Amino acid sequence: MTKITVAKGDGIGPEIMDATLEIILAAGAKIEIDEIEVGEKVYLAGNTSGIAKESWDIIRKNKVFLKAPITTPQGGGYKSLNVTTRKFLGLYSNVRPCMSLHPFVKTKHPIMDIVMIRENEEDLYAGIEHQQTDEVVQCLKLISRPGCEKIIRYAFEYAKQYGRKKVTCFTKDNIMKQTDGLFHQVFDEIALQYPEIENEHWIIDIGAAKMADTPEVFDVIVTLNLYGDVLSDVAAQIAGSVGLAGSANIGEECAMFEAIHGSAPRRANQNLANPSGLLQGAIMMLNHIGQTEVAEKIQNAWLKTIEDGIHTYDIYKDGISKQKVGTKEFAQAIIKNLGHKPQTLKSVSYAKGKALNLPKYIRKEASKKDLLGVDLFVHWTGTDPNQLAEKIKVVENNGIKLSMITNRGIKVWPDGFNETFCTDHWRCRFKPMNDAGITKANIIELLKMALNENIDVIKTENLYAFDGKPAYSLGQGQ
Repeated sequence: MTKITVAKGDGIGPEIMDATLEIILAAGAKIEIDEIEVGEKVYLAGNTSGIAKESWDIIRKNKVFLKAPITTPQGGGYKSLNVTTRKFLGLYSNVRPCMSLHPFVKTKHPIMDIVMIRENEEDLYAGIEHQQTDEVVQCLKLISRPGCEKIIRYAFEYAKQYGRKKVTCFTKDNIMKQTDGLFHQVFDEIALQYPEIENEHWIIDIGAAKMADTPEVFDVIVTLNLYGDVLSDVAAQIAGSVGLAGSANIGEECAMFEAIHGSAPRRANQNLANPSGLLQGAIMMLNHIGQTEVAEKIQNAWLKTIEDGIHTYDIYKDGISKQKVGTKEFAQAIIKNLGHKPQTLKSVSYAKGKALNLPKYIRKEASKKDLLGVDLFVHWTGTDPNQLAEKIKVVENNGIKLSMITNRGIKVWPDGFNETFCTDHWRCRFKPMNDAGITKANIIELLKMALNENIDVIKTENLYAFDGKPAYSLGQGQ
């Protein structure tokens, strides 16, 4: 018997959760339920996180969380509970299977069976943003080696566990050579440890186009947080419907399972909602806790129900579907099919009682780290980079010289183009002119002199080399 935490959520959440629990219990799931309240009621009671401390304690004690969709009220500074939960609990891996149910659910892609594995904690979703000048705001894209290693290893272990043949990595490392470049580098390193599994890398733009056009060439896709968020919804939709897709959020200690769709308040309390997305999340939960035979029985019964043409309104199509049913009736149809397998759709057979082999991250030996220079970011409302260069040069000292100015990443000094449009946000790069190097004391001196000259330095970034390899971007056009 496994104790799990359940939250029925908002909108259609209570209806689809009741249907899901009815199905999995009828199938013989050995679970004990701790129910908590999260979402809109908690937000509107004055808790901006949408969850009480006591509920966190229950989730952390039970380790397994089955959550229906929730509503985050607009305005008022309310934070997304989904993002908060993933980060607080270290749920680094987001797993979203997207499979065609042709010919029983309409799709342009009858042969499609993709598993999207998305990094879940970092990238732009760190949510670190600042307005720096009147015209420019920034969002920090944070990628870590531990984050890369954990998610990529999970993708290969998932492929190994479920008999998948190929893992594809999507990045944009032709542009973001440091951040996406690290993800691609780690992918290549880890792929060598799984010679029995094919591996490949695609640039995200052409890879996304290929997935939308010919999804059958992909198997397991692993990618960064933002790309994975977008692509998993695209994959679910082209497979048939976002409403059919479930999601697992896996960490080293805890796991959360859910549908990928929202709370759909307009459809609430009408016995209309399709519980399939949340049921798919619950099936992944049962696999996660080792109750694979029950998970297999439910998945095959669900496939048989879809195959029988017993459909909720969202997937009902004249000429394909045979009976339009509500939430409760759909659940009853699945329960009736427990023990049966589909005839046309491929039935499932899960590895019995096995868990993924996911070793904890081991920190590597520290690299040799050398300071090579510094970028001073300056708020200046002029438009001529040559004037700014003359203004900035007055802070040069101790052989530390201005070497470049960029605006929005493009080099505008020296030898910039008059046609380049410039904002009020300038990156001024300082580097030593000889072998004496640069120290943090030199940087402090630069900042002191900039202050004396009324130069508005809004941030700095130190330029490092790791093991002799420069680890910062050049200016575009350098």
